[in-house]
Amino acid sequence: MCMICDRIQMIKAGTNPYFVKELETGYVVIGDNQHFKGYTLFLLKDHVTELFKLEDDLKSKFLIEMTLVAEAVSKAFGAEKMNYECLGNGETHLHWHLFPRVEGDLEGFGMNGRGPVWWYPREKMYSDGTRPSAEELETMKQALRKELDKSALCQN
Repeated sequence: MCMICDRIQMIKAGTNPYFVKELETGYVVIGDNQHFKGYTLFLLKDHVTELFKLEDDLKSKFLIEMTLVAEAVSKAFGAEKMNYECLGNGETHLHWHLFPRVEGDLEGFGMNGRGPVWWYPREKMYSDGTRPSAEELETMKQALRKELDKSALCQN
């Protein structure tokens, strides 16, 4: 089983502290590390490795829901710009990385503090110091859930 499937099993068991909301095609979770405040993932419910392997209806719904999650993340965390990633090189299970970006979040890296998230050193991005406290995590989840609940398509 893959790590994302393991995380989904934790959601189903009620033991994933990062879980925010279940949508029709996937699960919304706050990222473990928060250098980019509000970093969120949208995990496809089933273990599928490529977008083109999804049936057209599911693919369309998954992409629509991902954009709704991105909009909610943007509003909840005051993004000036959203970055979207769906790579699958580490974990092949389809999932989106949604990064809310603000000016200066790459301070000292890139041109004038601007550039892709991967320009920021991995050891800093994933350091223990970027993990939210339980209280911070709960506040973030509530803010994101509130924005998700405003969308008719995200109401379960």
